[in-house]
Amino acid sequence: MWFRKANQSKLTTTKFGEIGEAEALRFLVSKQYRIVATNFLAPLGRSFRGRPITGEIDIIAYDQKNILRFIEVKTRRSTEIATPESAVDLTKQRKIIKTARIYRRIFRLTEEAYDYDVVSVIKEGQNAYNVEIFPGYFHETRFTKSRWIRS
Repeated sequence: MWFRKANQSKLTTTKFGEIGEAEALRFLVSKQYRIVATNFLAPLGRSFRGRPITGEIDIIAYDQKNILRFIEVKTRRSTEIATPESAVDLTKQRKIIKTARIYRRIFRLTEEAYDYDVVSVIKEGQNAYNVEIFPGYFHETRFTKSRWIRS
């Protein structure tokens, strides 16, 4: 045969992401986080072409101090090009914030303390993963409209 058969053991991106989220959940539970929801979806509106836009939060949990955490999980095979947490850019942050606002409104949690975290999952071996949490990775204040101050 003149062509090489594709490696069937290679995971799809979706499956690899699901494994990363499972590792992140295990890690958070070991740190006494109380998991409230996973893969929470909310409609955010429509694009310029009329296509529906949906926001997703990977994990919603309470930490040991009873602070509500909206957690984005990023899984990578290596950090050769970039770290997993660097993929949570401003566009992604804005989408997570909008989705979290909807969640807090639905469940009437508008007065509750909350924060936005990122969990980085990096594959290190056959079944080994390095999991790290970045609490308070981003904040809503970055996205509030600035006010003009006159002196």
